[in-house]
Amino acid sequence: MRLATYLDPAGTRRAGVVVEDRVFALPGDTTVEQLVERGLSAALEMGARAVTGEGTALAGVRLQVPLRPASIRDFVTFEEHVEGVRRSIDRSSGVPDAWYDAPTFYFTNPHALVAADEEVAFPARSVARDLELEVAVVVQGEGRSLDEAAARDHVFGYTLMNDWSARDLQAREMQVGLGPAKGKDFATSLGPWLVTADELEDRRDPGGFLDLACRVLVNGDVIGEDRLAHMGWTFEAMIAHASRDSRVVAGDVMGSGTTGHGGCLAELWGRHGRQDPPPLRDGDVVTLEVEGLGRLSNRVTSAPASPAAPAVSRRTPAERDAARTASVPS
Repeated sequence: MRLATYLDPAGTRRAGVVVEDRVFALPGDTTVEQLVERGLSAALEMGARAVTGEGTALAGVRLQVPLRPASIRDFVTFEEHVEGVRRSIDRSSGVPDAWYDAPTFYFTNPHALVAADEEVAFPARSVARDLELEVAVVVQGEGRSLDEAAARDHVFGYTLMNDWSARDLQAREMQVGLGPAKGKDFATSLGPWLVTADELEDRRDPGGFLDLACRVLVNGDVIGEDRLAHMGWTFEAMIAHASRDSRVVAGDVMGSGTTGHGGCLAELWGRHGRQDPPPLRDGDVVTLEVEGLGRLSNRVTSAPASPAAPAVSRRTPAERDAARTASVPS
């Protein structure tokens, strides 16, 4: 089942079930977030009841972000992506040994989400603008320190995710030794809808990976193609690791990390030794396509110029020592 959040022709925000080129509204003020809270079985039952009558033409509504996540963790599970981007961002080679220890992730901004067919405004000062082709899993239920078998019961469904990246900002800030910050948190696209887990169960390979064809296009030209089954960890392993000594809740969104074979421009820059293909420019249209999940398109633009970063308060070692001494009671 495909669950969507949309503005109907009257401009009212609704949730519904997408069937081919029609959308069927869920009863009352029911939201996709509420369906995820209730769990997959209840959601499928309610969704099936909603598919009556003629519905509304999908072309006549405006799709919104499928759900407002409780949190967004973005993993990095494609080895080829890690290798290529490291060459591009910090001139390193190979894959760090620590990458093989566990599916690493960072938290990104749930307040800067972009829906299908909306514009993505990059920081005006960024010139190394990049896209990232990902698939995200949506969590149902709450869990702590789950194993992979238990995590399977916490998969509600999947959606497409574009983890937009300002690579020039990212390269500088990551020299501090923390995860990405302003190079990432200006925009993340999710959509066009949320596909429930039952739709894709028959696409699992013997290792438990979803085997789906993925590709990304810029202005209609294919720049990257991969298969989702090339992930180093399954979505269940990602959920289990996120819950280790911690907590996951319904509505958490977890990105797979960027596919290999050109799932982002920076990987290709690292392999080619130059920015080829070129960074994204205003007016470029980026489209992600994943078998069984649909297509997610956005047009690139520039945000208005932002204020300069706050200036640091610099002190010499002698000044720091003097201040520390002065603060100690005599």
